[in-house]
Amino acid sequence: MPVLLFLLFESIAVALWLTKNNIFYLFNFSYIGLSLSLGVLLFMRRYRHARRVVQLLVGLYMLLYLGLICRENMQIEGFWYYLFTGVFEAATIHYAVAKIFGPLIFGRGWCGYACWTAMVLDFLPYKTPAGPRKPIGWLRYVTFAASLVFVAALFLAHVGNIERIMFWAFVGGNVLYYAVGIALAVVCKDNRAFCKYLCPVTVLLKPMSYFSLVRITCNKEKCISCGKCKRVCPMDVDMTDNSRRRQNGTECILCLECVKHCPKNAL
Repeated sequence: MPVLLFLLFESIAVALWLTKNNIFYLFNFSYIGLSLSLGVLLFMRRYRHARRVVQLLVGLYMLLYLGLICRENMQIEGFWYYLFTGVFEAATIHYAVAKIFGPLIFGRGWCGYACWTAMVLDFLPYKTPAGPRKPIGWLRYVTFAASLVFVAALFLAHVGNIERIMFWAFVGGNVLYYAVGIALAVVCKDNRAFCKYLCPVTVLLKPMSYFSLVRITCNKEKCISCGKCKRVCPMDVDMTDNSRRRQNGTECILCLECVKHCPKNAL
């Protein structure tokens, strides 16, 4: 599995390198593929912090190197910016691979292993939700629309030096995401409250994740219906239901907490 995962990302790396004639893409996707493969290998070796290692390797790379050093807006505002300019680069390629077409293969794996916002929020102590989901998931569509309106307004107003504005929007947006995410986690006693209710990227991720090829399934013959997988799931997914319509099915971030805690290895 680690080798297959690396080869998948390496094929993307080589394809983009040759088609875009830019060796950066070879380095970028090779690094991400190697990081993910390492995480899978560590998990297979039963290292308890395997996912956190990947989160830090990929999340810090995208936040510090791509975002702050290369000054690329990797948030959703950067995606809208490149779409409006008609350029298939940076954030556009990132969203296409990780958040639009990628979820058809690995679902919401981005949220569990690469998101730099969740990377910080997962350090908080509320790893298991303290209560049921709140009916405010519609707020994600508000933040999604707000990001689109913000970038569209810049273009319609013919604002100059938009690239600089995009960089500072990335910096300010991350500060805001962390502040709101931490506050929500404390109020809801749930590290992933921001992901469930406010994250605009999930508007793209959720519908594509429904068709994901990589899914956690339950062996009904082994399952003893102890409910432990539901209790430890940070996204409130019912892993005992193998249908694509299972409760919160498009929310699974492949964190594998359910797999680790299943007493009968049924998942």
